[in-house]
Amino acid sequence: MSIYDSILLGLSLVANIEAFLSLFIGIIVGVIGGAIPGLSATMAVALALPFTFAMAPINGILLLLGVYKGGIFGGSIPAILIKTPGTPASSATILDGYPMAEKGEAGRALGMALWASCTADVVSNLALIIFAGWLASFALNFGPPEFFALILFSLTIIAGVSGDSLLRGALSAIAGLLLATVGLDLVYGTNRFTFGDPNLMGGLNFIAVLIGLFAMPEVIAMAWDPTGHLGKARSLGKAWVTFADYKRCFKSIIRGSLIGVFLGSIPGIGAAPSAFLSYSEARRTSKNKANFGKGEIEGVAAAEAGNNGVAGATLIPLLALGVPGDVITAIIIGAFMIHGLQPGPMMFVLNVDIIYGLFMGLIISSVLLFFVGSVAIRGFRFVADIPKRILMPAVLILCIYGVFAVNNNIFDVGVMFAMGWLGYAMLRARIPAAPFLIAFILGPLLEDNFRQSTLMSGGDFTIFLRGPITWFFWALTIVTCIAIVRGAGRARKAQKM
Repeated sequence: MSIYDSILLGLSLVANIEAFLSLFIGIIVGVIGGAIPGLSATMAVALALPFTFAMAPINGILLLLGVYKGGIFGGSIPAILIKTPGTPASSATILDGYPMAEKGEAGRALGMALWASCTADVVSNLALIIFAGWLASFALNFGPPEFFALILFSLTIIAGVSGDSLLRGALSAIAGLLLATVGLDLVYGTNRFTFGDPNLMGGLNFIAVLIGLFAMPEVIAMAWDPTGHLGKARSLGKAWVTFADYKRCFKSIIRGSLIGVFLGSIPGIGAAPSAFLSYSEARRTSKNKANFGKGEIEGVAAAEAGNNGVAGATLIPLLALGVPGDVITAIIIGAFMIHGLQPGPMMFVLNVDIIYGLFMGLIISSVLLFFVGSVAIRGFRFVADIPKRILMPAVLILCIYGVFAVNNNIFDVGVMFAMGWLGYAMLRARIPAAPFLIAFILGPLLEDNFRQSTLMSGGDFTIFLRGPITWFFWALTIVTCIAIVRGAGRARKAQKM
């Protein structure tokens, strides 16, 4: 099939009002979720996931991608206006965004954040369209040993989402791998850790674990400290971003977008490191270096370009290899699975219409984000003032509805609450939840490919070194482990000084 035919197939899926509405509503929900202090893009995607079950596959996935992209931009609004990042990715935006708001230039800072976000979004989407197909065609050469080596390497990058402590991240990942073994054995069909309960024979429900781990702890935390996320919003001011501002910052925006694409395509790094790296590079090369941190518009542009450049690029490993690029794409895998789709190289063969439909939808999303973002900037005050006594019960009801709707099973709701308290305990102990979820998803794939490989070779472990692809991923794993150990050693020395 030619690329022209593939594009026509993709257009046939998205050239309808349902697809546009799904994407549009997703972006609105994402911007609102990112803009409400205490919520996040991750939580917004997790809450939106159950609503995609009854939708057509392409519409459901477009809805979630809209929430993702809207949430990343939405986090910049409270970061600039009340010095509270709506998402971790917006932390770097505070550095110059809030000082601009204090000088009465909040509208100018938010305008630049929107322009930089949309530009980076376009660059990121183009990178996905160009590189995902090439990577998928290469991955068609993979067998179980190659996928085992790839997934093992992917588990090593959990260090990138482990926060301050590698040990806490490792504990979180081990817990995720352990819970992934609950249910029937993949090869022999024997029960594992079911304790005689038939509800556990199919394993722990992915949606229940996901919503329990990411949404419920936030609900519990808000109940514990209802005023913890409140802040005073600044007025937008009379100054607004101009084309001259955009032109002056364009080089930093493109550089930040490319940094976001590069880091986003490496599983596990995420948007926050990309935003800070983009910001530091802009500061290093800027003529106004001394003004950074005091209200420099180029700093806002660089930070927002860095975090939004990640959004499309994280889909490259997801679509091409079936490996989540970050915690939000790990959630989006759930939408693929619910609709019977398996992200990976075979999807480019069996579901090429879905792939190109997503590509078309992502191009449209950049335009929709600009219009929704423009309205959201002016309407933030109303979003920020939603009373917690209304917000918390609404989120809780959405959590319960979403989990129950998967299998109409009250046991899953119990799993969600159990995971919610586990997630809250992890939050209090500063144990990150992202390694848990990534290990929970990749664990069964790791085990399945390992056992298939040993069955193929009759128990000969040299099959895991059978060719250049396996050697490449083993080498990457070793290099990553050495880098992690050296980084942890340097961090310990820095603490002692």
